[in-house]
Amino acid sequence: MNKLLPISVCVVARNEENNLPRLLESIHGWVEEIVVVLNNTTDSSAEVAARYGARVEHRPWIGYRDTKNVALGLASQPWVLALDSDEEVSLALKEEILGFFSQELHLRYSGARFPRKTWFLGRWMRHGDSYPDRQLRLFRRGAGRWGGSPEHDKIELEGDCREMRAELHHFSNPSIGSYVSKINVFSDYFLKRQLEKRAVWSVSEAVFRAWWRFVRAYFVRLGLLDGFPGLFIAASTAYATFVRYSRLYEHLHNDPPPVQATPRDISG
Repeated sequence: MNKLLPISVCVVARNEENNLPRLLESIHGWVEEIVVVLNNTTDSSAEVAARYGARVEHRPWIGYRDTKNVALGLASQPWVLALDSDEEVSLALKEEILGFFSQELHLRYSGARFPRKTWFLGRWMRHGDSYPDRQLRLFRRGAGRWGGSPEHDKIELEGDCREMRAELHHFSNPSIGSYVSKINVFSDYFLKRQLEKRAVWSVSEAVFRAWWRFVRAYFVRLGLLDGFPGLFIAASTAYATFVRYSRLYEHLHNDPPPVQATPRDISG
């Protein structure tokens, strides 16, 4: 390809030397600019990004949403493709994005959304809560910005959005351990939001929401067709939901017991 697309790819990463090559290989050679924002990185991520011609910037971590907006502010091209370090633009999605510009659809739309497919336990997840997981990641600079909650960010777009069919690949959890390790992280964020809105804890809500997340993921959204990985995701999502809704109970009832008085020595 001789002409690069007028796109700035924006990536935020920390110690992602293992994931970055896959991501950068999938976008190298057909976009005008790659911006990689690193925070508190101690591995070779900067060197990896530089090998692919990326502009590397070091910025402090201020949360998922706000750090991504910092990266967005560094983009110089008319269009932005916002990606995570554990993602990969599939060959089919690359071709569809190329067509989006060659057919001048970029003159009609302010952004484009596409499904995201996750690789977990040796297979692609095609059902349940994991799919199609449509993501709005390609947008005209100035028409989109990261919004949502600090931990569950999303692009807020002004203007019309094109629905694409090709998939973005996602490699978010290389192991069960990495999947489980995120439960406490996101439950911390959830507790903070619960406290901010002065939520009232309810055992029925905690139980029902956990039960419903399993039923929805495994039966309603056919996670059962993804074999054991589908069962694991449905069950662990239910467990994670129960943990999140139990954190408020813990906050309200986890005071230590009162200190017991030491009996006085009355002998003699």
